[in-house]
Amino acid sequence: MTMTLAAIADGILEKAAGSRRFITAIAGPPGAGKSTLADALHEEFVRRGETSVVLPMDGFHMDNGILEERGLLQRKGAPETFDVRGFLDIVTAVRRSDEEVLVPVFDRSREIAIASARPIAPDTRIILAEGNYLLLDEAPWSRLKDLFDLTIFVGPSYAVLEERLRQRWVHYGLDEAGIEWKLYGNDLPNGKRIIDGSRPADISIESFDRPLADDPLLFPQVN
Repeated sequence: MTMTLAAIADGILEKAAGSRRFITAIAGPPGAGKSTLADALHEEFVRRGETSVVLPMDGFHMDNGILEERGLLQRKGAPETFDVRGFLDIVTAVRRSDEEVLVPVFDRSREIAIASARPIAPDTRIILAEGNYLLLDEAPWSRLKDLFDLTIFVGPSYAVLEERLRQRWVHYGLDEAGIEWKLYGNDLPNGKRIIDGSRPADISIESFDRPLADDPLLFPQVN
């Protein structure tokens, strides 16, 4: 069975009916296509005249200096390398929808989070929170579970993840040794932890990759 982007957007808007603010969590392993899906949904909502914004979890990476002090720099991207409390505080503030909230955004080319890089206005109705660990059923991530109105899990096969992640690090100029470490020492173990340890989502799809402009947006749905 497949789902179109329009069908996913329809489902979100149906659930959001009558809500002043509606937060959808889009979770899954690295390389699954979460960011691409979130951006595509945002564009679809804007096309329909809805107010929408993407809230990325990646903006809450701990600084490299802190990670180095804690011996975690090589594990950057693992659950314990994020400021979970900071993310929880931001999502809680966004949930209230009573004032503008400025959120950080991660610059992957420089491997740093940029503070206050994206505003969320109080009248923005649809919030698309996206990140690897939003559904992870481990403390402290499990504290997020009551903050989302709808959850989506994107979970490609191991082979798809491996190829996408390899291409990601090729794009960022890593040599083969660096790519091997990123893949098998960090990204893929994190992906397995996410797939095995996340709470069930309201909607589960296998993967997402933006097609050519004239192609339909189709998502294999997990039964």
